[in-house]
Amino acid sequence: MEHEVFVPVTVERLREALGDPVRVARAVPGLQQDAGADPVAGRLKVRVGSHSITYRGAVRVTGRDDGSYAVEGDATETRGTGSVTLALTLRLRDTEGGTTLTFDGTATADGRVTELPQDAVGSAVVRLLNRFAEALGETEEKPEQPEEKPEQQETPEAVETPEPEEPPAPPVDDFTEPANPPAEAAHARRTMIGRSAEEVDHAPPRGRYAPVPAPQTVASGATLRWAAPAAAVVLASAIVVTRVLRKRR
Repeated sequence: MEHEVFVPVTVERLREALGDPVRVARAVPGLQQDAGADPVAGRLKVRVGSHSITYRGAVRVTGRDDGSYAVEGDATETRGTGSVTLALTLRLRDTEGGTTLTFDGTATADGRVTELPQDAVGSAVVRLLNRFAEALGETEEKPEQPEEKPEQQETPEAVETPEPEEPPAPPVDDFTEPANPPAEAAHARRTMIGRSAEEVDHAPPRGRYAPVPAPQTVASGATLRWAAPAAAVVLASAIVVTRVLRKRR
């Protein structure tokens, strides 16, 4: 198998990415890394035509003295007994405007993938290598930037403004007792001193607040005393006159 891919990235940048296993794992399309495993290990779903096969395995990238890289991998089907073994050589060639990646090597497989058309398998491998090369050029390690603290804007010191004076309150009528109460009120107060609360409550008010007595009816009573005998005399006289007149007739 031999395949070439052009990426608009410098050779130095690609070498930095290939030397970092974490960035290599990010470049493998669809790789689901296993927790606690090697950086380039986990599950990978490969779509071949209308079929999809999921493999679990690992890939290792090792640099050589001549500047090339050895790519070795092995995986097994998660739902079957098939397996895949990969042995590739990756070379980087400086090209105008970028870099050309050349994949050369062999791959052996058994299981479900052998039952699929060879053209569909070849297209799936080419598509996988293209996406890997493109993603490898995009996985640039971003330097950690220190957290920028928001600048605190200095606020001018608050100027003390004089508080507005409150207008004087309007005069309030004094409903309390005058300083010098009337003599009658003072007399009534003095008379209440020493009495119990019940006597004070039931005691009739005196002085200015004493009730006005009802007018006496002595004259009418005297009139009735002499009017009654007079009426009796008149009545008796009328009876006597009536009898005398009857006898004369």
